[in-house]
Amino acid sequence: MAAALADDPPTTHGCSPALLLGTPSLTRSVAAAVASGGGGEGAASAAGSGESFPVGRVDVHPLVLLSVLDHHTRRQEGAGRVIGTLLGKRDGDRVEITNAFAVPHAERGDEVAIGKDFNRQMLALHLRANPRETVVGWYATSLPDESGSAHRCIADTSSLIHEFYAGECDDDPVHLVVDASLQTDDLSLRAYRSAPVCVRGEPLANAFHEVRLALRSSDAEKICADRMANDEPTSRDEGAALKESMRKLHGMLETCSGFVDQVVDGTVSADDELGRDISEALGAVPRIRPELFDKMFNDSLQDLLMVTYLSNITKTQLTIAEKLNETLGK
Repeated sequence: MAAALADDPPTTHGCSPALLLGTPSLTRSVAAAVASGGGGEGAASAAGSGESFPVGRVDVHPLVLLSVLDHHTRRQEGAGRVIGTLLGKRDGDRVEITNAFAVPHAERGDEVAIGKDFNRQMLALHLRANPRETVVGWYATSLPDESGSAHRCIADTSSLIHEFYAGECDDDPVHLVVDASLQTDDLSLRAYRSAPVCVRGEPLANAFHEVRLALRSSDAEKICADRMANDEPTSRDEGAALKESMRKLHGMLETCSGFVDQVVDGTVSADDELGRDISEALGAVPRIRPELFDKMFNDSLQDLLMVTYLSNITKTQLTIAEKLNETLGK
């Protein structure tokens, strides 16, 4: 399945509630965007207004896309779409989205109910693990129409949700839309920012303007994406996998050590660039005494065993509680 980015002129949607001014269409597929660390981009435009917007580019990491799809898969039966909070950082007019989490909500007509307390609790937990991330916007999946044959990127209630996230963000929030309908072989992504439409100084509507979007991945994400794309079978024996990794690492160390010995002996000419690479690799390894490493390893092992023990106790208590409820219910 490919992820598709817009390559046609960006569309503009209005919300006052929503007035659809153009139907999004996707023309270019970028299946290898995540694996290569890059992505396709749409052209930035103000939809003919000539106005320049603070957010000019949005970079999305693969983890965000997987989180949205997982949320969509686990949605309640009959739910039209799912929404969630986007985390990342902003540098000038560029927004990088690195993480996301789901937020419960309900839409009934023109009314929207959002789990504000849940959102704040999840945000506090995420900030404990990643204090450098901030709220940069919100995501949603495309919303099916009444017939279910077509899906909309922007709905009437999008303005209400966007207004809520405007109070959660330090800057203007970004709205990421993922078309999970899978009506085609592509998984479409679009990013929007909102601007008020004013008449004689009075705001009458919100216009969602599309901004440039690209897929970006770190080295670790690239390795995982390659693994998933190649669909290689994974070994069930974790010990064998670790042994194979250590064998490869030992072989690379032997090769490096042999090259250094040959340079010292004068049999091989020195390579300054390769020498700097070796020096940087060795400098990145922390210097820890063997006895201190053993202590740290044993402490971590004890912590892991404790967490495993507590999780087993929790599962047992939940099982007992379910049995008691079934017995009392009868």
